[in-house]
Amino acid sequence: MKLLSCITPGTFEYQQAEKPVLQKDHTILKIRRIGICGTDLHAFEGTQPFFNYPRTLGHELAGEIVEMDNAPGFSVGEAVTFLPYFHCGECIACRNGKTNCCTSLKVSGVHIDGGMCEYYSVPSHTLVHGDGLSFDELALVEPLAIGAHGVRRAGVQPGEFVLVVGAGPIGLGTMEFARIAGGKVIALDINDSRLDFCRQKLGVEYTVNALSDDVPARLAEITGGDMPTVVIDATGSLRAINTAFAYLAHGARYVLVGLQKGEISFSHPDFHKREATLMSSRNATREDFTHVIACMKKGQVDPKTYITHRVTFGEVKEHFASWLDPANGVIKAMVSLGGA
Repeated sequence: MKLLSCITPGTFEYQQAEKPVLQKDHTILKIRRIGICGTDLHAFEGTQPFFNYPRTLGHELAGEIVEMDNAPGFSVGEAVTFLPYFHCGECIACRNGKTNCCTSLKVSGVHIDGGMCEYYSVPSHTLVHGDGLSFDELALVEPLAIGAHGVRRAGVQPGEFVLVVGAGPIGLGTMEFARIAGGKVIALDINDSRLDFCRQKLGVEYTVNALSDDVPARLAEITGGDMPTVVIDATGSLRAINTAFAYLAHGARYVLVGLQKGEISFSHPDFHKREATLMSSRNATREDFTHVIACMKKGQVDPKTYITHRVTFGEVKEHFASWLDPANGVIKAMVSLGGA
């Protein structure tokens, strides 16, 4: 089979490899769609934590079952996605149902080789039924589940203001699920075209440009002087993360979905007087995947709205670097390996 390996930062190489052989308790998928995410882009540019090279990228995946072992309820030929966070099932996190932050977690395309290939073997227990969704939709379940998990961590309540910092794909999904939870969403970014996307495609009522607006004043205006009671970072920018501490309402929750390599710095007295809550949000759980699929089927989320660029598998190497340039307007690039 053919695969695409990121040999070093900035360098891709197509390679030939043996097709995976069916193992106990595993399922082999014929990959049909690969969504390109921020993790892939950051790995390509060499800024992704928890990463080493060479690595086959890819964890936003949809495929059809070719062979399977111990996958009750599934069938050969079925369209599926899967949870790309392979956990041990035994550590303290797993025992408490937090498989998304297992102490020995292996994420496809990050800690282990991912699915940017023609066939991919996954543990059967990670499979998720397609439930009638298209391959495009199934490949977008995972990134939307990241946002859904962050919103669930924040405990968003109906009617409260939720500031989402960063209008990339993860931030957009976070906005969608904050809205579904009843929150009044405020989008903050430095890119006017992405803020336009928030307004026109997602119906976000409040948008703020961090470069051209007085952000604290604008947030105070929107919230009637209260400031947002939930702030969710989806940038992975150290500067953005540190700056957003100043946007918290008293009693607010601050959730870090974005990830960066540096150390967070903030004023303890300012944070303390607010009795604010700081938490991280890592990956997602099956509960989040189920919620995303249910929202898709109800029409509350149209995942295909996010797809702005399409290429075939053989074209990825040629186009990948261009997706790092904000001027190209990439929200979600989708790679096709056949299939409707």
